[in-house]
Amino acid sequence: MQGPISRIRTAVAATAANLATAASRATGRGAGGMIGGLVAAAIDPNIMASLGGGRPAVLVTGTNGKSTTTRMLAGAVGTKHNVATNDGGDNMDAGIISALLAGKDADAIVLECDELHVPKVAERLQPAAFVLLNLTRDQLDRVGEINSIERALRAAVMAHPEATVVANCDDVLITSIAYDHPNVVWVSAGAGWTGDSVTNPRSGGHVVRSSVTHDDNATGESDWYAVDPLPDGREFRRPTPKYAVEGETLVGPEGVAKLELKLPGRANRGNAAQAIAAAVEAFGVPLDAAVHAAAEVDNVAGRYTTVHLGERDVHLLLAKNPAGWQEALSMVDRDADGVVIAVNAQQGDGEDVSWLWDVKFEDFGDTHVVAAGERATDLAVRLTYGGIDHDVVHDAIAAIRACPPGRVEVLANYTALLNLRRALTKEEDYRA
Repeated sequence: MQGPISRIRTAVAATAANLATAASRATGRGAGGMIGGLVAAAIDPNIMASLGGGRPAVLVTGTNGKSTTTRMLAGAVGTKHNVATNDGGDNMDAGIISALLAGKDADAIVLECDELHVPKVAERLQPAAFVLLNLTRDQLDRVGEINSIERALRAAVMAHPEATVVANCDDVLITSIAYDHPNVVWVSAGAGWTGDSVTNPRSGGHVVRSSVTHDDNATGESDWYAVDPLPDGREFRRPTPKYAVEGETLVGPEGVAKLELKLPGRANRGNAAQAIAAAVEAFGVPLDAAVHAAAEVDNVAGRYTTVHLGERDVHLLLAKNPAGWQEALSMVDRDADGVVIAVNAQQGDGEDVSWLWDVKFEDFGDTHVVAAGERATDLAVRLTYGGIDHDVVHDAIAAIRACPPGRVEVLANYTALLNLRRALTKEEDYRA
């Protein structure tokens, strides 16, 4: 319960945040998703908890798929509630505060949350649910060693035994996070990338997998188990899922539902499965309404969209780390008239691009690729060793124009895609 001084501080912080957001938009500096929250937190350090106000909240976290899953879940929960959500992808403290300010009249909260920020955000909002997607290596210069993130998330989730935890049982690290929680809904959402979970994160020893398949209709993994037991002697093994993706269907306690998504790829079917499970289990949304809401999502913050540049239809895909790149590569149309891959190494991307050597670019076969972005030369070296025919054109717009007219697939990491979208709007022959 806030006292009068706290209420005044919160009101002043909210007013200042709204002014900062409006100024950012008016001057063309951005949508204001971060600046408002930064200003509010500087004035009232407790504003996130104050804005939460005891409303039921769910935090969606993981290395890949946070924005997509959050968008799907917000749509599903929105069939029953007025929802506050950070649909612009601003998933750290400032962005979450901005979302709560914008949704102050909502009666439910659906937020994507950066893995490093989950413990503090959960402490302030006391979430009714967590959605745990996957955990892989990402931006080592910012995030750090993956097992330390697993331990921090495990502690954060265990600090909320009353919450519902929707967790991907195909991911070893995610399973470790949720393994001891008393209220877990296990979902078989698939694990296309397994390079960061070859050992038991709790007691060492390697992990054995069986029936691992990677075609587009794969169900994920039929089983995995750790050779060494947990310190207390228990076996550490893949739990039995309550919901499972099987091809293009979701199998759950209410039967089978068709996943007719507008977003491509196996990974997005896994995202949809977890969003649907969370909506049903944590918010009581009817299954058919949750499935329909997930199917309606057709782009996420400009990702997966097709825009037009002169005679070229440009399909935009985002990838941020080895796991995300591997999934995104599976979505690229190999029969397109041109393929551009753009790589930057700025703060939002991670400054270390050694991950390029973990991605199987060899799968491009005879497809010609144009390497673009600030680190196009690094990418070109990797493509050379992969035997992929390529050109180097650092400017992404020029790289697209270097492709033949027709459909051009563009795969870019975070700042490369952001810069490209901004540059496209300045071209005379651009159409959204």
